[in-house]
Amino acid sequence: MAQKSLIERLKVLADAAKYDASCASSGTSKRDSLNDRGRGGKGIGSTEGMGICHAYAPDGRCISLLKLLLTNHCVFDCHYCVNRKSSNVERARFTPREVADLTLSFYKRNYIEGLFLSSGIIRNSDHTMEQLVETARILREEHDFRGYIHLKTIPEADPEIVRRAGLYADRISINVELPTDAGLARLAPDKNAHRIDGAMGAMRNAIAEGRDAKKRFRHAPAYAPAGQSTQMIVGADGASDADIVSRASALYGRHRLRRVYYSAFSPIPDASAVLPLKRPPLVREHRLYQSDWLMRFYGFSPAEVADAAGADGMLPLDIDPKLAWALKFRDSFPVDVNRASKEALLRVPGLGTRGVAQILSARRHRALRLDDVARLTVSVAKLRPFIVTADWRPVTLIDRADLKALVAPDTGRQLDLFA
Repeated sequence: MAQKSLIERLKVLADAAKYDASCASSGTSKRDSLNDRGRGGKGIGSTEGMGICHAYAPDGRCISLLKLLLTNHCVFDCHYCVNRKSSNVERARFTPREVADLTLSFYKRNYIEGLFLSSGIIRNSDHTMEQLVETARILREEHDFRGYIHLKTIPEADPEIVRRAGLYADRISINVELPTDAGLARLAPDKNAHRIDGAMGAMRNAIAEGRDAKKRFRHAPAYAPAGQSTQMIVGADGASDADIVSRASALYGRHRLRRVYYSAFSPIPDASAVLPLKRPPLVREHRLYQSDWLMRFYGFSPAEVADAAGADGMLPLDIDPKLAWALKFRDSFPVDVNRASKEALLRVPGLGTRGVAQILSARRHRALRLDDVARLTVSVAKLRPFIVTADWRPVTLIDRADLKALVAPDTGRQLDLFA
């Protein structure tokens, strides 16, 4: 059989990487551009291209990454994976040097600002992990590449090889794959939940040691400065939203993750009979991200997010979880915007972190009226039942039986995070 050309392999392996959602490059400072003579040069990201994905940093910058698999050959047979051993898909493979050359070619043309690299398991976990690390080593040591690198590591590999990945990568990710251990055992029999958790714990310790060394020794190398992340597949097993939220919170607390990514299960060709026939609604993935934000930035506990769910543990799809919680716990409202604490204001549906910060700043100088609050939100009509201002009090509005219909978003419009 004739060897596939570089472009043919790029098509296969870029397409195979599209199922991985955890390729965001936020959380790290920008490195010097390779072909800029000065420091702090900025590249220009392409808006389209084979294997190029777009991630958004917290400051709103769009960052382009070359997103590839080293290979889609795999000795594992995870039921939900399109690249599993028993899957009838076209296979291809890059060498570490080919990936490095591709990355440099794209980078020098200002198509990308970095690399996201994952892989199927070839031969065994140790060999595959060595190939991933070698790719990053070639870029960093042989070419002095200063762009962003995100490596997807393999928890079954030797811990020392996984640890070396952090010397070259800005971010490390180790996927927990599924929200429950039972789901992982049933759908990914080659993976071990305890081994995955142990690998994440070892990476957490290595990152902490690297940061401590950086504080004590001026020339200590940066070690995974953007931290580690993980990804869960949503809808492949029977885990409820409450289960997923609880697992995500535990991972944030135990391993100090930068992000947990959620990926809605997508039916694949020649799927196993144990998988659902239909994918979950994409809006479910959206609600989980909103719940993630509630825990990370709005002071909600996992139990409080679960309280917003129904009796079956599933979050409502027609309203965001913050509004769902407010409708269930109406005794917490209305909130006086001129007197309430920051924590109470963050629980008001329709108020984001920036709006709350502006309210706290403005009320130092004068009492806020409804018109003042209206300037800080998209729809003050949806705020009215939940707030008190100098010239507004909802009276019995908060107790109306049809309150949900009054404040629920128009289903014909694009969903906002929290308005």
